[in-house]
Amino acid sequence: MQTRRQLLHRTALLAAITALGSLVPGAAKAAEPLRLRKIPSTGEWLPVIGLGTSRTHDIPLDDAEMQDLLKVLRVFVEGGASLIDTAPSYGNADRVVGELVQRQRARAQVFLATKVSATGRERGLEQIEDSFEALQTDVIDLIQVHNLQDTRTQLGLLRELKEQGRIRYIGVTHYVESAHDRLLEVLKQEPVDFVQFNYSVSERNAEKRLLPYCADNGIATLINRPFTRGSLLSRVKDTPLPAWAGEIDASSWAQLLLKFILAEPAVTTVIPATSNPRYMVDNVLAGQGRLPDERQRRLIVEAFR
Repeated sequence: MQTRRQLLHRTALLAAITALGSLVPGAAKAAEPLRLRKIPSTGEWLPVIGLGTSRTHDIPLDDAEMQDLLKVLRVFVEGGASLIDTAPSYGNADRVVGELVQRQRARAQVFLATKVSATGRERGLEQIEDSFEALQTDVIDLIQVHNLQDTRTQLGLLRELKEQGRIRYIGVTHYVESAHDRLLEVLKQEPVDFVQFNYSVSERNAEKRLLPYCADNGIATLINRPFTRGSLLSRVKDTPLPAWAGEIDASSWAQLLLKFILAEPAVTTVIPATSNPRYMVDNVLAGQGRLPDERQRRLIVEAFR
C-alpha cells in the first residue's frame, strides 16, 4: 500500500512530467515510488537516485540556465530523490545548489552532500564554513574528504563538527579505479558513514574488494561516473534499445546503465550529473521497477562492448 507521501510524490511528479511534455519514453511510469536503501550507520532511508553537479552546475547565479536547473531540481524532488552531491572544487556549484534549493523551498526535502579538499585544519575549516554559507544551511547532511586530500586531518575536523551537530554524516571520495586500494585502506583505518567512488559497466574494479568490504562493514556507497563521463552513452547513441530491456522496465540506454549499477546491493545511491530536465526524468525512472539479474547484467555488459 502506498503511503500518503508516496501518493503526493506521484501526483507532483506527474504534474512535472506534464509540464515538460512527452519528452521521455516511458515517462508515465515516473509516478511510481523511487527505490530506497538504508544508510547502514543509522538505518535512515535514502533514495537510490541522486544528483551530481560536477560541470553541470558551475554557472553564474544570474545565468539563464538556472531556469533549466530549477526544472531539474523540481523533477528530482517530486520524483522522490533527495541526495545532491556537490563540492567547492566544482566552481560555483555549491552556491548554485544552495540558491536552487532556496528558490524551490526544498531544504527539508533534500540531502545535501559536499566535500572538503583543503590541506591543513585551518584551511579545511575555512572551506567548510564557506560551504555552509554557499549552501544556505545550518546543517549539512554529508561532508566528504575529496579525493583523499589530507584525509586524517580533515576527517578529524569533520568528526568534531559532527559531534557539534553541524554535520550529520562524514565520508571520503575518489573518482578513479587506481585509487580504490587507497580508499579501502582508509576505510579499514578510519570510521566513516559514506564512501564515494566510480563504478559502471566499463569500470568494474569496485566489485572485487571495495563493494564487498562496504557491504560487510556497514558503509554507505555513492557511485560517481555511472556513464563514464558520457562515453558509454556515446557508444550506443545510434543503436536501438534491445527488446529485452523491457524485462527490467528500462526505456533508455541510460536507465540500463543505472540499473546495472543498482543491481549491486552494496550500492546505496548513484549520482549522475545533469542540467537537462528530460534526463532527470530518465534518471528517476531508473530507480523504479525491476532490476537486472546476473544474466541480464551480462547482456548489458555485452551491449556496451
